[in-house]
Amino acid sequence: MASVAERIRRFNQGRDPERLRRKYQAMRQSPFIFLRGTCHLFAADWPHSAALNAAPLAWICGDLHFENLGAFKGDNRLEYFDLNDFDDAILGPCTWDVARFLTSLLVGTRSLGLQRRQARDLCRQFLTAYAAALADGKARWVERETATGMVKDLLTGLQSRKRKQLLKRRTLLHGGRRRTRVDGVYALPASTADRRKITAFMEGFAARQPRPEFFKVLDTARRIAGTGSLGVERYAILVEGKGSPQRNFLIDLKSALPSAWQPYLRVAQPAWRTEAERVVAVQHRAQAASPALLQAVDIGPTSFVLRELQPREDRLSLGHWQGKWRRLETVMTTMGEIVAWAQLRGSGRQGAAVADAFIDFARQQKWQRPLLDYAESYSRRVEGDWRSFCEAFDAGFFG
Repeated sequence: MASVAERIRRFNQGRDPERLRRKYQAMRQSPFIFLRGTCHLFAADWPHSAALNAAPLAWICGDLHFENLGAFKGDNRLEYFDLNDFDDAILGPCTWDVARFLTSLLVGTRSLGLQRRQARDLCRQFLTAYAAALADGKARWVERETATGMVKDLLTGLQSRKRKQLLKRRTLLHGGRRRTRVDGVYALPASTADRRKITAFMEGFAARQPRPEFFKVLDTARRIAGTGSLGVERYAILVEGKGSPQRNFLIDLKSALPSAWQPYLRVAQPAWRTEAERVVAVQHRAQAASPALLQAVDIGPTSFVLRELQPREDRLSLGHWQGKWRRLETVMTTMGEIVAWAQLRGSGRQGAAVADAFIDFARQQKWQRPLLDYAESYSRRVEGDWRSFCEAFDAGFFG
C-alpha cells in the first residue's frame, strides 16, 4: 500500500503549486488541520463493509468537522449558524458525517488542552443532541434569536461587521477606484489570461441577470481560503455592486471537483450535470437558508460554485470556551441538532430515506457506541498519519 505522503501527493496532483504549498504548510501545523486537509484519506480508510453503514441514507456534507459549521447571511438577509461546506456532499449513510465529526472532536480538542476523557464526553453530548433532534423529526434552525452560548456570541458580534470593513480588508482604494488587495494572505495575483477569462464569463453572466451593471468586473485575484480545497481554481472577483467605490461587492468563484467519497460509493447517485450542480443542490436542500447568489456556473469545461463574499461570515472557534465547560457542551448540543436538521431537510429527496426512517434509527441506541469507538480508533490513526506526513514534509517530499 502507498505511504500516507504518496496518497496525499497523488490526490492533490494538478493543483495550483503556490496555493498547494500553503495547504501542505498548514497541514504541517497540527493533526486537526491535517484532518481537515485529508478528507480523501478518511473516505478511503472507511470500513465500507462494517455495521457502521447500517443507517438511513442521507444527503450529507461528506467532510463534516466542527469548523465546517459557521455563521453567514442567508438569501433572506437573516444571519444563520449552519453547515457551510458541501464540496464533498453525497448521498450516503447518515453515520458517515457523524463519525467524521466525532473524529474531528477527538483530534481537534487537543489544542484546547482537553483530556481524552473530556473529548469523549463532548462526543457523547453531540451524539445525544443529534439523536434527539433526529428522533423529533422536525427540521429547525439557529439564528440570533434562538442561538445560545458561543454561537449567540458569534452571531451577535457579526451585527457590527459592515461591507466597508470587508472592502477595506480585502481591497485597496486609490484615486476613487478599488483593486483587490494582493497580500498573500487572502489573495494572490491572477494571470492576464485568467483575468480575461473571468471578465468574459462575468459579462455573459451579467447579461442574464436583472441588474447587469451589478456584476461589472473591476478586478480579479486568485483567492486563498480553506484547507482541503487549497490549490483548486478559485477567484475573488471585485464587482461594481451597488456603486463605486463604497458599495462594491466581492464574489467567490470556486471550481468544483468530485467528492472525495466518489471512488468508494456503493450507493447510486443522481446523474448531476456537473460537480458544481451537485454541491449547490445539496447545499440548498440541507441549509435552512443558503447564502445570496449561490449557484452553479460553467466556464468552458469547468464547473464553478458562485456566491457572494460576505462581511457577516465566520466560523466558530472552540477556543472561545473561556475555560467554562458548559459553553462547550452547549455548542455540541447546537451542532448535533444542526447536523440532524440538515439531514431531515433532505429526507425523501432523490434516494434519501424518509423522515420516519430517521426517527426509527435515532430511537435506537446500538449505533452510537460503535461510531464513537471507531472515531476513537481513527483519531489515533490520524495522529500517526500526521507524524508520517510531517517527516515527509520536513524531508522535502512535497517540494
